[in-house]
Amino acid sequence: MTATDPALTALAQSWCALSLLHGRIEAHIERALQTKHDLSAREYSLLDVLSRQHDGDGGHLQMKQVADAVVLSQSATTRLVTRLEDRGLLERYLCPTDRRGIYTNVTEAGLKLLDEARPTNDAALREALDEAAKNPELAPLVRVVETLKAPVPA
Repeated sequence: MTATDPALTALAQSWCALSLLHGRIEAHIERALQTKHDLSAREYSLLDVLSRQHDGDGGHLQMKQVADAVVLSQSATTRLVTRLEDRGLLERYLCPTDRRGIYTNVTEAGLKLLDEARPTNDAALREALDEAAKNPELAPLVRVVETLKAPVPA
């Protein structure tokens, strides 16, 4: 394929459309969460991921797993965890079986904020998708997003 190959051009246009859809959704959710809950979309995502951990052996995520889940570098994830810890929404403690491991849990205040913010997040997502569906270039992507099933944990 060359840079002027129609297949490559179509692929690039499709990628641009997907990127545009993602950007619009993220911006809409960000505004809603910031306005109503003083919470960024990344902060919400991190609280959500960490709230889904379970206690017991293997029940906590390593920082790399958390970083992958919230689509941030490990250093950016650590800074985000620190910000939320400073706000009293997360807490860190040493792993009882491996003193080198550090776990991060959502506090009661963090769970309360997450519960309050979840309807805002969901409504903003729905609004952003409905708005994007009006754009002929984005409508097919919206239909695909609406039919996706959440991955089943391994």
